[in-house]
Formats: sequence, C-alpha cells, structure tokens
Amino acid sequence: MSKLPKQHVSITKRFKKILTAVNNLGKATQHAGPIDKKTAQLIKLSAASAIRSEGSVHSHTRRALEAGATTEEIYHTILLLTTVIGFPTVSAALSWADDIIIGKQN
Repeated sequence: MSKLPKQHVSITKRFKKILTAVNNLGKATQHAGPIDKKTAQLIKLSAASAIRSEGSVHSHTRRALEAGATTEEIYHTILLLTTVIGFPTVSAALSWADDIIIGKQN
C-alpha cells in the first residue's frame, strides 16, 4: 500500500517515545480480546468517521484494506453510520475513504 503521510513521519521522528507508546497501546488493545484485525480496523474506521477525522479515515481505510477488508465492507461500514451521524458526515467519510480506495491520496 502507500507510504505513510508526511505529517505522521514527521511526528514519529520528533516524538519517537510518544509514538512508540501509542503504537504499543494499539497492539495491546488489539490483543486484549477476540476481535480479529479486519473487524477492529472497521470499528476504528467507524469511530474515525464519526469524529470527522479525515486523516484517521485515510489511515483506517488503508489498514482495513491491508487486513483483508473489501471495498464493499469499507463502504458498508461507513454507510451503516447514516442514522447515527447523519448523511453529510457519512458523505464526507466516504469521500475520504475514496481518497485511499480510488487512489487520490498521495
């Protein structure tokens, strides 16, 4: 898949200990229960969509694809949020997912 965004690389270089701790926390939470990696990424994609975090939607779309999610599963995950977060927010999240799926993201 694509390389990490420049901002993420920059933060990682400048705040290495913090990013190491964040990454370790992510690994610990993944292994704390029975949810598989693909499902975990789809859940995180839902949360990222709900909080309107474009960068996180990009990241979790990428990670969900890497974990074996199909584009249909990604779109369905976001569309399921329509009655919870509203169509305008869902529309934005779909456009951010498309940045990764269609390849508009640099």
